[in-house]
Amino acid sequence: MSTAILTGQPVPGSSIEADLRSLGFDIRTATDAADAETLLAAVPGDQRVAVVDTRFVGHTHALRLGLTDPRFPLAAVPGAVTAQPAGRQALTRAMARENSTSGGTALAVDSLADRIVTALDADGGEVHRPELGSLVAVVPADPQARNEARQAVGAVDDEAVRLKSAVKARDGFFTTFCISPYSRYLARWCARRGLTPNQVTTASLITALIAAGCAATGTRGGYIAAGLLLLFSFVLDCTDGQLARYSLQYSTLGAWLDATFDRAKEYAYYAGLALGAARGGDDVWALALGAMVLQTCRHVVDFSFNEANHDATANTSPTAALSGKLDSVGWTVWVRRMIVLPIGERWAMIAVLTAATTPRITFYVLLVGCAFAATYTTAGRVLRSLTRKARRTDRAAQALADLADSGPLAAALARFLPGAARPTAALSAAAGAVLVTLGAWMWGPSWWVVLMAGAYVLLSAEAVARPLKGALDWLVPPVFRAAEYGMVLILAAKADVNGALPAAFGLVAAVAYHHYDTVYRIRGNAGAPPAWLVRAVGGQEGRTLLVAVLAAALTARQFTVALTVLAVAIALVVVAESIRFWVAAHRAGAPSVHDEGEPA
Repeated sequence: MSTAILTGQPVPGSSIEADLRSLGFDIRTATDAADAETLLAAVPGDQRVAVVDTRFVGHTHALRLGLTDPRFPLAAVPGAVTAQPAGRQALTRAMARENSTSGGTALAVDSLADRIVTALDADGGEVHRPELGSLVAVVPADPQARNEARQAVGAVDDEAVRLKSAVKARDGFFTTFCISPYSRYLARWCARRGLTPNQVTTASLITALIAAGCAATGTRGGYIAAGLLLLFSFVLDCTDGQLARYSLQYSTLGAWLDATFDRAKEYAYYAGLALGAARGGDDVWALALGAMVLQTCRHVVDFSFNEANHDATANTSPTAALSGKLDSVGWTVWVRRMIVLPIGERWAMIAVLTAATTPRITFYVLLVGCAFAATYTTAGRVLRSLTRKARRTDRAAQALADLADSGPLAAALARFLPGAARPTAALSAAAGAVLVTLGAWMWGPSWWVVLMAGAYVLLSAEAVARPLKGALDWLVPPVFRAAEYGMVLILAAKADVNGALPAAFGLVAAVAYHHYDTVYRIRGNAGAPPAWLVRAVGGQEGRTLLVAVLAAALTARQFTVALTVLAVAIALVVVAESIRFWVAAHRAGAPSVHDEGEPA
């Protein structure tokens, strides 16, 4: 239960108490500032508390935005301020200061809530002030101002604003124009029936898994059903975020579930298409695995670039300036969002191609589209990095090191590579990646590939031996992903035995889960996975060397079994630790997060 402390002289006909109760607040009324401080001290420290002026006039959704958003320890709108447990001390200090200043006298003209906000600002507290737009939130000073404020409230449809704000501010063309116009109403329907975003996220996952199962039947009817269900899964995927924004039900666990399930849905669908094709006598497992590798590497490029630059200083470039100018030309915004093939366009394309063509054609088009998108985005970011004079922070360098996923082998070798930082990290990583993938392509499962993998380990150690603060050092993690996943794909294909590629698909999926989980922890300011976990799964260079040795030392069938066992072992370890961590973070009341970034 949350508590709202009303301060100031009651206003006849005011709906403030009813509005606060509708938002889940228990009401307490203070006679003066001293009484408000006493009431504040009586509220348990693990509960949200708000101080609200009884003269407040405004929309209920303005109060909702200002007083119920779980992402911010301190928040305020004119005439109201709130604190979650993490911000209670700051609120208590600010109120005590105001009491000592005013002497605890009766409140008359000034708003205690607004004075508390001023004191919080003076103390350096980070008070969130939501963007209200056309919503009204004021504390009128006289009856005439109150009447004008009430007229302003009546002129704006509170519910229409709330429904519109449920849609993500920046999204892809397909999502914006083909999904959101009706999914927002589905989100409201869910909210009115007490459904949570996590429940809708889970429903989206189940729908996508059923779609994958339909695709695995290998029949035309199954493919048509799969395409339709995949589209409906995406509708639910949009709905869960819109429900979170509509009802302000943000949570750390929810953000993790949403991001993780998106990847699980897409890659499970790839597997379903491959199984369906196999039923028809067409082996497309290499294409399915290639699509997963390419899409994962695209995501790592996004994550690494953003982590390297989001807190960099002097972070400007002519390329970024040109991009900003293009954003002012309406049609170029949508073209640029579409050509990167975000999740909406990508899933729509996959769904239509599944229903109308074959899995092989679906994967061919997907690979070409994702390859073009990856080239476009990566080239633009490389150009930005070379033309800007950004200075990377220690935090950014640590984030890139965590994303690199270097294991004990690289750490041990790095100790023998002293010296000042050199701008060769990306070159070393790229050279190692070329050696190991080209070796696998030329020689297949052989001891020559083991030799190349050994060279890759050395070059990986050289790449991460010093802080990753170079202009192009953000390329190191995606290059490592391409090398590890690409080598597994090539060696499994070269094994030329039934089951090798599906086993490789499972292994890459398990490792990719670990890498995505690392990203989501960093994004949530939760740090990287524990060191023991990285050691337990070998680090990227250790896994690369191990797979090369297994391919060379075992027969093709034994290699397939080894890949399967390795995939299961890694999946059990990383998924169990991931679930333990996120559930514990949720129970511990970790700060709620909600990602409004680029469409994935």
